[in-house]
Amino acid sequence: MQTDPISDLLTRIRNAAKARHARVDIPTSKLKAEVARILKEEGYISTYKLVEENKVRKTLRLFLKYTPDRRSVITDLKRVSKPGSRRYKGATEIRPVVGGMGISIMTTPKGVMTGRAARKAHVGGEVLCEVW
Repeated sequence: MQTDPISDLLTRIRNAAKARHARVDIPTSKLKAEVARILKEEGYISTYKLVEENKVRKTLRLFLKYTPDRRSVITDLKRVSKPGSRRYKGATEIRPVVGGMGISIMTTPKGVMTGRAARKAHVGGEVLCEVW
């Protein structure tokens, strides 16, 4: 049984990037699709799409991005807020990740957004993960 779907998403991306796979398939949910949207907007993956395997189950397919010398654009992913230990930040407490070279992904009352966008919109929320 899977208890933390966001950790599963991050682990699958991390493993696929280390193995230099072109794509990775992940069981879908609305939250995972939003995280994928942010990763695409910020340039960490090339694209993503929803694939219908059958009428019941949909899969989120992420296409990973690499530099010309075949190094992954994603250096690392870190889960911040976990099911047993939730981490919430106010708008003024949100700090840059790796000196501004990375992003944090947050769930806020205005939807899923990066830490930078949440700080700009003056909203806080739960910090899901950090990517750099």
